[in-house]
Amino acid sequence: MSQQPGTGFWSVLMSVVAGVFGVQSDKNYERDFTKGTFVSFLIIGIFLVAMMVVSLMMFVKWLTGY
Repeated sequence: MSQQPGTGFWSVLMSVVAGVFGVQSDKNYERDFTKGTFVSFLIIGIFLVAMMVVSLMMFVKWLTGY
């Protein structure tokens, strides 16, 4: 089974990160909506948001000394 260009793990990850920071190019945006699957973007997006929340909680815990 071969994947279409732009639909691999690293491509989806970089697209989600770019989307989170609001710097996604129009070319990549179009590629994501024509070749990507919603589920892959959803799973990676949820994972990244969860990691960000956990990281912030750990940072605050370290900063306050608890």
